[in-house]
Amino acid sequence: MDFTHIIRQIAITAVPILIAIILHEVAHGYVAYKLGDPTAKMLGRLTLNPIAHIDMFGTIIIPLLLFVFTNGQFVFGYAKPVPINPYNFKNPKRDMAISAAGGPATNILLAILSVLFLKYAVIPASAFVSDDVVAKVIKPMVMMLTANVTINVILASFNLIPIPPLDGGRVLMGLLPHKQAQALGKLEPFGMIIVLILVMTGMAGYIIMPLIRLFLGLIDMV
Repeated sequence: MDFTHIIRQIAITAVPILIAIILHEVAHGYVAYKLGDPTAKMLGRLTLNPIAHIDMFGTIIIPLLLFVFTNGQFVFGYAKPVPINPYNFKNPKRDMAISAAGGPATNILLAILSVLFLKYAVIPASAFVSDDVVAKVIKPMVMMLTANVTINVILASFNLIPIPPLDGGRVLMGLLPHKQAQALGKLEPFGMIIVLILVMTGMAGYIIMPLIRLFLGLIDMV
């Protein structure tokens, strides 16, 4: 195992991962706040301060272990979920779905912004600077922005698996008729166990990979 490569890759991916998962959660809380639920704001979760969002297991341990054991090929993590009280919404079913969609939508927006900055600022700038600046500044920025696109697309796609408590499950509950939404909601206590089984058996890939290809295709058109 090339530990120099691992350390370099951690340095390149750590900031994008942290930004991706923090803004994902802040987006949930901000959308909920705009829809009438002040819970996240009152608890100080509408902040970009990492300390307010870091979960020791999900933000640090899991991404680090995944990175090391997959040699940097797959990294996933999460921040502390932002609390949302649906009883503060005028239309709880609809507004919970909108709040849930805010996280993945923010990740896709971050990926698009990274591509735009890469295409129209960083890469063109390389033609006007010295080789030393290209090697020390431009190349690391290209690697970090590329990692940011990948990380945000994977995070959005994973969270869109249609099983609660993942965002995709909550969005689907908002779209389904009341009876079917209630039936899907009963899976929530077992949701993460189901998702873990899907990941371990490779079945999750049948959901995630088409979404990843779709999002990357759309972003490539920007």
